[in-house]
Amino acid sequence: MAGTQYRGSDIKDVDQFLDDASGLESEREKEIGQHIGYRYDVNLVPDYERITPFLTKYMEVMGWEDLNWLEDIHMGYEDGNAAVFDRNINGWVRVPDTINLPDNQQDRDMIARELLVKYQMSDRHPLVNLRKAYRKY
Repeated sequence: MAGTQYRGSDIKDVDQFLDDASGLESEREKEIGQHIGYRYDVNLVPDYERITPFLTKYMEVMGWEDLNWLEDIHMGYEDGNAAVFDRNINGWVRVPDTINLPDNQQDRDMIARELLVKYQMSDRHPLVNLRKAYRKY
């Protein structure tokens, strides 16, 4: 599995951080006393053979040839739940329990990218209120 280590923690299984949310394995985690959610190889480039139909259509509609602005978006974990980090709100967006996660990190990352885009476009995103309050047109 690509990305089998992260700052001193061995990654044994793609579900490791869902199954053991409180496991403090790395020296850094023990030092700060909390679980670090980022557990993936950040150097992995998105595999476009694994792209979701939604992201394919999104790229087509936007006129883009790649997802370079999303390539650093990965499936993370918050409190034992799969989640994706939204930098716009500086917080985690949890993946609904109804979504079955694949056994491949690349596929999980594509799902994370899709969920992030959908969430940022939804009326539930906190920046929607700012847009309504401050838009000029």
